[in-house]
Amino acid sequence: MSVTSRYRESWEEFWREAPEEPGAVFWDAEPALTAGRHLALFEPLLTDPALPLIDLGCGNGTQTRYLAERFPHVVGADIAEAALAHARHADPAGQAAYRLLDAAEKTEAETLHAELGDANVYMRGVLHQAEPDDRQSLVDGVAALVGGRGRAFLVELSEAARPVLLGLAQSPSGPPPKLAPVFRHGIAPGEVADDAVPEYLRSAGLSVLASGELPLITTEFTPDGTRLELPSKWLVAGRTH
Repeated sequence: MSVTSRYRESWEEFWREAPEEPGAVFWDAEPALTAGRHLALFEPLLTDPALPLIDLGCGNGTQTRYLAERFPHVVGADIAEAALAHARHADPAGQAAYRLLDAAEKTEAETLHAELGDANVYMRGVLHQAEPDDRQSLVDGVAALVGGRGRAFLVELSEAARPVLLGLAQSPSGPPPKLAPVFRHGIAPGEVADDAVPEYLRSAGLSVLASGELPLITTEFTPDGTRLELPSKWLVAGRTH
């Protein structure tokens, strides 16, 4: 058992219970606020936009469908079959393809690379959910998918997000309604040190080509109507020749 081994069944249970309607899941913000903003940072650094694009940790496919409108071949990959069921149900036209994938399992990442060739990879908020011992393997899997020509875009909660999430979890009235199921299923977000992500990438043979800060937009609002945003950091990585 590899990436998020402790969480695999938790994710299955979470997605089996998750409502179908858009925005019902804590991180399922509309693409204009998420993938759209990320693409503005990612696209200028792509060596070949025609390469397959893998949405790694695609969940219910909200961002995947958005990406599929902009790239010729998009694959939504997730560790939970129940998540992929949501994604396929929401994509009756089959804009994207969907695959069950544990990217931290070297053979699974290599098998997909053998099928698709080099790919661009979009990964939003996945690393902090992996077991600490599996994080390097997960980034190694990203490197295998990227190959020689692809680029990877990673965005992860920064260390500054942890106290915000803990504060919400420990609120006297309990966590917000959309965050409560996440904690109930044991999917407590872990902390990834801000300086650890570039090191994982370098250890996987990838160079950091660009980086910055951008809040991770959620679908939850505070009592005064303010949308909850979590501090996050983004990186674009690839092999330099």
